[in-house]
Amino acid sequence: MIIAITNYHKLTKKDSANYCEIEPYIDYLIVRSPMCTSEKIEWINQLKQQHFPKDKIIIHSDYRVLQSCGLSRIHFRENDEQIRALKQHCSDIKISMSTHSCHAIQYAEDLNLDFVLYGHVFETKSKKGLTPRSFTEINEALKSDIPVIALGGINLTTMPHLPKGFQGIAGISIFNHSIKTVQALHRAWLNYETTHN
Repeated sequence: MIIAITNYHKLTKKDSANYCEIEPYIDYLIVRSPMCTSEKIEWINQLKQQHFPKDKIIIHSDYRVLQSCGLSRIHFRENDEQIRALKQHCSDIKISMSTHSCHAIQYAEDLNLDFVLYGHVFETKSKKGLTPRSFTEINEALKSDIPVIALGGINLTTMPHLPKGFQGIAGISIFNHSIKTVQALHRAWLNYETTHN
């Protein structure tokens, strides 16, 4: 599973053009933006009009966008209070969550969530100065039954060093590179899947 996450800024037509171009090489796109609800709805509708598959779009934490755009997937930050209620009342919606500990992964597993993002796995500019998860922490996380997706510092240089057992990779900046870089990452993930799982 390959998941692109939008840059946390006001999303533009340039962004939608980029994600439409790389769409064949990703499984999902998490839309995470400081834009207001109506702006996010407008941007996602533009994306859909450009033939980006609706089933590949995951909205970050804004249930009103999910409803308005007819989406079926939503992602939350770790231990968001909305998760439990949404899981109880909307069984048809696929819910995922960001995690930074085995405790949070267990919580997600207990709620029967779809998958978790776990990180950061490698050094990354967005977490400058923060030590990545240790090999021991990663191994513990990967003992879970829920699919665990690696996040943080994923690129063509780090992919060969990704510990075995992850069910996917996710990132932000890597998906803003050239289409050739994204294609190469896609090949690296397929290679990881065949040799590590």
